[in-house]
Amino acid sequence: MSRLPTDLREQVSEWLSDYLEVGELPDSELLRQSLPAVWACSPFVARSCLRDHTLLEGLVASGDLETAYEPDTLHDALLTQTRDIEDEQALDRELRRIRNREMVRIAWRDLAGWVSLDETLHDLSRLAEACIDAAVAWHEKPLQQRFGVPRGPNGEESRFYVVGMGKLGGEELNYSSDIDLIFGYSQPGHTDGEKSRDNTQYFMKLGQKVINSLNAQTVDGFVFRVDMRLRPYGDSGPLVMTTDQIEAYYESQGREWERYAMVKARVVGGDRAAGEELMDALVPFVFRRYLDFGALESLREMKAMIAKEVERKGLESNIKLGAGGIREVEFIAQAFQIIRGGREKELQQRRLMPVLESLAESGGLPGFVIRGLMEGYEFLRRSENRLQAIKDEQTHELPDKPIHRMRLAFGMGYENWEDYTADLDVHRRHVREHFDQVFASPQVEDEPVPHEILEVGDIWARDLDQDKACELLTDNGFENATDAFKRVNTFREGSHCRSLTDTGHQRLDRLMPLLLGAVAHTKNPDATLARLIDLLEAIVRRTVYVSLLAERPMALSQLVKLCSASPWIARLITRLPVLLGELLDPRKLYAPLERKALEQQLRERLDEEDPDDLEQQMEVLRQFKQVNTLRLAAADVSGVTRLMVVSDLLTDIAEVVLREVVDIAWHHLEKRHGRPSCKVDGETVRPGFAVIAYGKLGGLELGYGSDLDLVFLHDSRGEQQMTDGDRAVDNNVFFVRLAQRIIHILGATTAGGVLYEVDTRLRPSGRAGLLATSLSAYEEYQQDKAWTWEHQALVRARFVAGDAALQEAFDRIRREILCRERDLETLRGDVHDMRERMRGEKGNRDADLFDLKQDRGGVADIEFMVQYGVLSKASANPTLLRYTDNVRLIGELAAAGFFSRSEASTLADAYRAYRARIHRATLQEGQARIPATELAELRDGVSAVWQRLMTDDETAADTAGEETRS
Repeated sequence: MSRLPTDLREQVSEWLSDYLEVGELPDSELLRQSLPAVWACSPFVARSCLRDHTLLEGLVASGDLETAYEPDTLHDALLTQTRDIEDEQALDRELRRIRNREMVRIAWRDLAGWVSLDETLHDLSRLAEACIDAAVAWHEKPLQQRFGVPRGPNGEESRFYVVGMGKLGGEELNYSSDIDLIFGYSQPGHTDGEKSRDNTQYFMKLGQKVINSLNAQTVDGFVFRVDMRLRPYGDSGPLVMTTDQIEAYYESQGREWERYAMVKARVVGGDRAAGEELMDALVPFVFRRYLDFGALESLREMKAMIAKEVERKGLESNIKLGAGGIREVEFIAQAFQIIRGGREKELQQRRLMPVLESLAESGGLPGFVIRGLMEGYEFLRRSENRLQAIKDEQTHELPDKPIHRMRLAFGMGYENWEDYTADLDVHRRHVREHFDQVFASPQVEDEPVPHEILEVGDIWARDLDQDKACELLTDNGFENATDAFKRVNTFREGSHCRSLTDTGHQRLDRLMPLLLGAVAHTKNPDATLARLIDLLEAIVRRTVYVSLLAERPMALSQLVKLCSASPWIARLITRLPVLLGELLDPRKLYAPLERKALEQQLRERLDEEDPDDLEQQMEVLRQFKQVNTLRLAAADVSGVTRLMVVSDLLTDIAEVVLREVVDIAWHHLEKRHGRPSCKVDGETVRPGFAVIAYGKLGGLELGYGSDLDLVFLHDSRGEQQMTDGDRAVDNNVFFVRLAQRIIHILGATTAGGVLYEVDTRLRPSGRAGLLATSLSAYEEYQQDKAWTWEHQALVRARFVAGDAALQEAFDRIRREILCRERDLETLRGDVHDMRERMRGEKGNRDADLFDLKQDRGGVADIEFMVQYGVLSKASANPTLLRYTDNVRLIGELAAAGFFSRSEASTLADAYRAYRARIHRATLQEGQARIPATELAELRDGVSAVWQRLMTDDETAADTAGEETRS
């Protein structure tokens, strides 16, 4: 006790006094000798012992405190202790109790100086593995009792496994690490119980249960924070996939950063053999046999990401992410693994220290560099552990409080903070120097690259004549080399480049050879180059963007990839260069946000702005929409996101924006005129406002660049319909101005572009009607004046923003209108005539082409048949009103007997195929027309259903019902 610093000694004395008031210390000389130092360094350990006196007694009595575990000791003990637990809550309590016990044990042995860093990291990793396996084993039993055993197509059991990434995969877990996991199972199929479930559903439930048992914060704390974002497709992907699906993902869509992440991947739970089959299959993805240009580029890209992170403010005190920190040592080791691991099997290891030792033995790095990295890494990791042991919290920031600085310095063997930080600075400086030297050294920067890539860059870098330049371009896949050469020269000699400063020229000269080389690797280099030249003309004078692309190859790589895939994306970025910043991190770029995350992101961004600054709010809205649309388009063209999900997410973006726009517009008008009010039966009422979406937004089928078909409703009624502000206006005026303000915010052209074009022609009486309609007037119009085509439009209408009370009222009106009994012959005639009139106005005149939207057998035919079906069947089948999207409505109409099952399948398949082509045409900036010979079978199938429903005799519409019943 006497060797402790004064402040720490007083604190430990106080804790020890509190402990002895309740009971005696266990009879262990080693414990008594080590206790002052351990408690001084870790209030977490001290308070854990104070809360539970049996903790130390149990650790000493069992001998666990003073003994190193055998590799499987903890794992086997934990499975035994949890096997017979009866309910889930008891399991969660026991896991947390064991976790707390073992964390105290591990920290005690570490802080007492009894064990090496390696043993501490191993113990922490084994604890996590044991908890994962115990959770999996326990939750499997009740799930199998309920649903049966999951089996594959041949009846064999399908097995679940857990892959650990990052520090857990490398057996290098620290005290407060998250655990990064991927869940997989061996085969698709179904469970064999009476309540059979698809294996995906079964294993998803198992995964969710395991995550909750480990991650949930209860009164007893948590076991480990679980992070699933490294799984295929990230947050947008399924929680669990089959081995074949995971393998196919990495083979076809795996990106360079995922190779980097998979270096440390290891099976940590569930069926080890099943997991190892995946690990074996992924070796060629992670460790490529030959060094290629893409591998070298990936290193530069990742280095650029690290450089960007370190440049951010506030990392000076971060021993993990700051300059010379833990991550830089890890990056050096894993970079060499990616470069050489395919040829040097000894580098195919997960733990960092053995990898560094292998590099020393093979001469991959000089011995003094390896020693500096290993010493720095050990010093930094020990510092990290002692820092996190203070309060059992996830931190890498050096403490500000003097008492905690004293704890850290003392725990690291220093008498004062200054001596500790002096040595820390030396280690960090050495790590940073080695980090910089490694990526400037011949073994990385000067690796030979394919000769033709350098020559393509020479078209810009050297003074080549046209014949030589065109020869190089032709050799590298350009079909019209002369045109490509002229484009480059025109750009070089144009006013955009001539006006650059010397610095600007230097940055452009660094960028262009890289860009030309990347373009040469695309499938369509001529078109890609043209798109990128257009972009460069827009940004070249803003040299910050040129510098970003030149210094961060990852951003350049993603830009070329996206511009090659889609002229629409290229034009979007050209119009809004601020989007280039989104290219820096592919993990975000190819992972579009879901609804809740979108809402949170936009709300947080708007909260940072002055609520009265409408101009800035409009820019925030536009940037939000464009960034998230770019992410979605990137995921779309890369095949990461399915069609229906694309439309859903485009719809989510629009609705999130629209709801904020309504709030913003209301705020500005209320500030000017006050809140609307009226008197109903003598009581003052605050009327509400609603936005009703029709068309693609209403049908959850929004596309890129779609307009928003909107109708604005309010429920002002009764007497004294006025706002209550100093500049009071009639409520009708207020709501019309509110609608106008919403349209302005959405449709105005600003520096950030346009949010959405708005079409309000579906409001009552169309252009002749009021922009905002009262609920009663809307109901009266729908009941007495609306045309059949307006009721057709109502099939796809739904509430999307505003007062929830109006949603109920609108749903009632919609239900009453759509469930009305109708004369079927009159209805069919109206629908048929309107469709033929539309076809006459918008249809294609070229017999060799098929207009996906307007021609016979196209999208509009399907939509009109669905609308006709709902209007004719809803009176007897109100469930038809549950959905507004065509695919689900087709299914509902089949269930109601309107379509046969085969017809429904044809229509749904055709609708998806047409919409996929329309999406693709939009991203390629083409027309929604294809050769008439394509999709002919689907087109004929749709036409046949149209013929049966819309042109045969009056009994034809019942044929499907008879077929279904038979």
